[in-house]
Amino acid sequence: MESSLKRSMEGQPSESEDAPKLQARTISSIAEIAPEIWDACAGSVNPFVSHTFLSALEESGSCTSQTGWLPQHLVLEELGGSVLGTMPLYLKNHSQGEYVFDHGWAQAFENAGGSYYPKLQASIPFTPATGPRLLIAPGDGVEEKMRLLLQAAVQIAEKYEVSSLHFTFPTDREWKLMGEAGLLQRTGEQFHWSNDGYKTFDDFLATLTSRKRKSIKRERRKALESGVSLEILSGAELQKEHWDSFYDFYINTGNKKWGTPYLTRSFFNIIHERMADQIVLIMVQNNGRYIAGALNFLGKDTLYGRHWGCIEEHDCLHFEVCYYQAIEFAINNGLKFVEAGAQGSHKVHRGYLPKLTYSAHWIRNEGFRGAVKNYLASERKEINLHVDAIEEIYSPYKQR
Repeated sequence: MESSLKRSMEGQPSESEDAPKLQARTISSIAEIAPEIWDACAGSVNPFVSHTFLSALEESGSCTSQTGWLPQHLVLEELGGSVLGTMPLYLKNHSQGEYVFDHGWAQAFENAGGSYYPKLQASIPFTPATGPRLLIAPGDGVEEKMRLLLQAAVQIAEKYEVSSLHFTFPTDREWKLMGEAGLLQRTGEQFHWSNDGYKTFDDFLATLTSRKRKSIKRERRKALESGVSLEILSGAELQKEHWDSFYDFYINTGNKKWGTPYLTRSFFNIIHERMADQIVLIMVQNNGRYIAGALNFLGKDTLYGRHWGCIEEHDCLHFEVCYYQAIEFAINNGLKFVEAGAQGSHKVHRGYLPKLTYSAHWIRNEGFRGAVKNYLASERKEINLHVDAIEEIYSPYKQR
């Protein structure tokens, strides 16, 4: 599975007989493609699809065949010419670290005598953040190239004889293209904060109902009343001691919540060396030692909250560090959005409103595909109703 796979795309419609012929191939490591070529397709809006972030996952041993994430990144290119598009793609033998849950599908298929694993996953490992999955360099015919890249991924799934191919957290535009191509469409929900032109945190508070405004002020006071202090670190301010402490928090909290954490210590060394300017690390001190922290990444207009950990429990500290400090940072730096990670309806009371997330699924077995399709139709309705109910009944904002 680690050798390159080339699939002819010559059957695709073209404007003329002289149009360049295309091929798609897989690479078994992000290191097999030059960073500047990958990033020309990935763009600079979302930090997680960058060559730097993906290579950090692989080089650190966090994302390898040993951890059940075998890279099979897809490259669409002209024969003997330039790269037109890429896709982060992995061959997987489990469903961990995806945040779009198909464990029930796997169990049902296995119970019926099928083999659900291996499967192909087009995603960013351990990262439930919406972003492009069909990475196309700017230029003419972007949408057509997206379709070709998508078709190539399905061809590879057929070639590998996997049970399924899953695109998790694609953009809305990509999700619609995937639906048009016949993939099964799924929705989920997260809770995001939007900057409505606020100049200060108080401007944000002024848009909330009196009850929610008082609750947030009370939580912020309570978080700091034990005497803890906060540091917001980025770029050259980040030092090895911060990562040593944060990794302790990450391991401690991860072991308590979900078992073995996914990321190795080496991963944090690499992102420190290569993307420190895209990191916002909020650290908490108590009596001269670090006791908690939250790791965020900077996109073009979005702050992405990714990991929280602590070795001491303090009332409301998690809310302050992960939610309120993130909002304040976004306001102070002119960012439009804060994405605070997966799940968590408790975020609504703190100014984060529900947003739909997307995934799309190709399933080989026709009978199983039909069963999943029926399930997803019902699930989408339930999620839409839930999102509408939260916005209408539980929104912390004043009626507009």
